[in-house]
Amino acid sequence: MASTNDLKNGLVLKLEGGQLWSVVEFQHVKPGKGPAFVRTKLKNVLSGKVVDKTFNAGVKVETATIDKRDMQFSYMDGEYFVFMDMETYDQLHVDRKAVGDAANFLIEGFTATVAQHEGEVLFVELPAAVELVIQETEPGVQGDRSTGGTKPAILETGHQINVPLFITTGEKIKVDTRTSDYLGRVNS
Repeated sequence: MASTNDLKNGLVLKLEGGQLWSVVEFQHVKPGKGPAFVRTKLKNVLSGKVVDKTFNAGVKVETATIDKRDMQFSYMDGEYFVFMDMETYDQLHVDRKAVGDAANFLIEGFTATVAQHEGEVLFVELPAAVELVIQETEPGVQGDRSTGGTKPAILETGHQINVPLFITTGEKIKVDTRTSDYLGRVNS
């Protein structure tokens, strides 16, 4: 348990029927008239939904302990992604739903942050950008500007993104894991 006076960004609260909410923003407000309160912006850990919530100052809120560990993606086992804890070498099978969009950028050997609460995997977080190889893309035709100078390309993970016309099959590029945007070539 913690008081609303102890709130800080990143703290995970257990509210309304055991749902987990992460504090994105908070602001202590002391109006000239009436009691002080805390205005917060909370993000649901599982769904990603963001809501505004106001608490009276000093109210007790239940906190949840989230265990975040860096783990290495090892392989696919049917519908499960298998991660290995680099300290204990324990293997963890993670459901595709918990991996979410990170699945588009995972290849064997990548390190990701796996967040767990009471043994249940909540989500898998990748770095903001990863380096991947273009598995397949059409050759760019000079003068073809109907698509704004981009063309579809399939990454080594099988995920399709748009890249500039000058990118060729086999090149290593940097990709934003949050938006699937091309960020640039990687000089090897």
